[in-house]
Amino acid sequence: QVRLVESGGGLVQAGGSLRLSCAASGSIFSINTMAWYRQAPGKQRELVAAITSRGSTNYADSVKGRFTISRDNAKNTVYLQMNSLKPEDTAVYYCNLHMGHYDYWGRGTQVTVSS
Repeated sequence: QVRLVESGGGLVQAGGSLRLSCAASGSIFSINTMAWYRQAPGKQRELVAAITSRGSTNYADSVKGRFTISRDNAKNTVYLQMNSLKPEDTAVYYCNLHMGHYDYWGRGTQVTVSS
């Protein structure tokens, strides 16, 4: 059984920074992709950033240059450093682990950016 636990969300003023963490536990394959998604009220869940076990990354256009995804393979942990936050970044952020044919999700952490 795979479990993902997110931490690091909170309330921040526009222009501020937050760092999200997601620790995966259980039977984790060495080859996988970890990602962050977000869902704002009334909107669909969208990909924010992803990183493969080899370190290749991709970002949503809306966060390029502001957010940085990284991972520690030894700890099965993925991070999302969010800088220059904007009110439109307000959402529940979900950690995702994709390995093989399966996707696993965390419960989400709220990020609120005040103007």
